[in-house]
Amino acid sequence: MISPTRRDFFQAMTAAILAETASAAETGLPTRPLGRTGVRVSILGLGGAHIGRIREEADSVKLVHTAINEGLTFMDNAWEYNQGRSEVLMGKALGQEGYRKKVFLMTKVCSREYQGAMEQLEDSLRKLQTDVIDLWQFHECNYHNDPDWVFEKGALKAALEAKKQGKIRFIGFTGHKTPAIHRRMLSKAHPWDAAQMPNNVMDSGFLSFRGEVMPLCLEKGIGIVGMKGCGGDGKMLQAGVVTVEECYRYCLSQPVSVQVVGLSTMDELQRALKIAREFKPMTSSEKQTLTSRLKDVMGDGRFELFKTSKRFDSAYHRTQHGFETQGV
Repeated sequence: MISPTRRDFFQAMTAAILAETASAAETGLPTRPLGRTGVRVSILGLGGAHIGRIREEADSVKLVHTAINEGLTFMDNAWEYNQGRSEVLMGKALGQEGYRKKVFLMTKVCSREYQGAMEQLEDSLRKLQTDVIDLWQFHECNYHNDPDWVFEKGALKAALEAKKQGKIRFIGFTGHKTPAIHRRMLSKAHPWDAAQMPNNVMDSGFLSFRGEVMPLCLEKGIGIVGMKGCGGDGKMLQAGVVTVEECYRYCLSQPVSVQVVGLSTMDELQRALKIAREFKPMTSSEKQTLTSRLKDVMGDGRFELFKTSKRFDSAYHRTQHGFETQGV
């Protein structure tokens, strides 16, 4: 439960970040600061997992190029997405006609060990056809011993060395399970540049990252990267309890630097761009009305099963922690 003092701070910081949202006039899409990094990023990020699921390579490349041309320039990816296909396809898009220079490129590392992390970094650089990754994040810190593993097994050491070598610019971490794991990562003696977490209208009622993690990030000047804005699997949309427009507008009314969205078609891209360009922050009254309407379905996690089921964890990380990869 967020305290009154922290609630006031959260509201003030949210208002400040929303006030820092730049117009789309010059960049094609509104931008916001990424924490204390000094970098501005587009308020929507292109999800790498969905890019790798597009059947035709040419369609994937065209989607990436169109997104960039329209101002959606934050690129999300991960070493393990679609057995590496996501990074390969995004790399082919960024390797053409100077597109790499137009984007802020983020990808994620899965290994918790020094050697494995270094090998995955080199693999990502090769597949993404780049010499430097703007933001390198420890992927899926979903298990309670992940914070210790990242530090004790050498993955953070690899990140710090890679930063000195100029191969990465900023360091962050991700996870979608429980705020407690994010809080443990944030308590470690390292000045994180970014943290990626679930950000959707259901979150405030169940294992809330908005209530328990975002305020800590704001206190530390850490850029917040939102994800799973429609629940990850879209079930809340299929159930008809909320619309895409409501999901996006609510997400962007939170103090996130960028909200990563999964887009697989040109129609989905154009709809996302339209919502972002027309974005106006929800008022407190509008947020209250929406969350009150959803109260009966947001408190049991039915639309956020990624918080309670290993089914949404990658096979790599389930294996890494000794869990079965089938039937979970």
